[in-house]
Amino acid sequence: MGGETLVLGSARLHLVDGLPLLRPEEQVFEAMLAGWRNQQLARNLSFGYVSDQERTVRAFARHADGLPWEWAPQHVEEWSVDLRSVRGCARSTVRNYQGAVRQFCDFVTNPAYSWSEECLLRFGTHPVQVVHDWNAAVHADEGEGEPERRAFTRPELEAFFDYADEQVVRVRGKGRKGWLPAFRDAALFKTAYGYGLRRNESRMLDEVDFGPNPHGREFGDYGTLMVRHGKAKKGSPPKRRSVLTVWQWTPVVIEE
Repeated sequence: MGGETLVLGSARLHLVDGLPLLRPEEQVFEAMLAGWRNQQLARNLSFGYVSDQERTVRAFARHADGLPWEWAPQHVEEWSVDLRSVRGCARSTVRNYQGAVRQFCDFVTNPAYSWSEECLLRFGTHPVQVVHDWNAAVHADEGEGEPERRAFTRPELEAFFDYADEQVVRVRGKGRKGWLPAFRDAALFKTAYGYGLRRNESRMLDEVDFGPNPHGREFGDYGTLMVRHGKAKKGSPPKRRSVLTVWQWTPVVIEE
């Protein structure tokens, strides 16, 4: 390489100089995605997040019926309209999808990675940024939930928990084997509500995560919950936090 330092994700690391390709358009696009994946993983982004980003870019390429060096801003606008009017995606979903395409275009147009130069040599054109402030959704509010979404009222919540408990009794009364998963689900719903847990936080709970609270001795060994798999910031490990038990019925559910 003559002492040249190559940046992770650059074209020179994924394509051999001067080597003709059997399917140049497809192979260059796949090499771009592979380089972008490596660049994101080097930033400590999670594998799931990186895969979602790649899946979004592939979906955009299929909708645009073209490859990155053929994309234009109108492709983003047509795709965004389709996401909202045909697929019925939420505003936050559209914004996240646009963000994935914007990040990919930032990567392939960055001179440090040489993808524009590679495309000029092979196709006579090069990729450009197609997602701009004037054709993309703006994150203007932290709370983006639709007004139709609301919390359960207390009667609705009690009815939901009662229904989950009734499923355990119903299945077990028929002598079927499915009563144990039904019991698990009922306990999981109550625990998630009792501690305000996200889906993955609930899924990753373990017995050792519960402990006593010296200021709430009435809860026994279940006065505190250590959430070890909280929502992570970009490029960081899962965030930990402690949640205090507030409902008298929560320890009963956990102990049972």
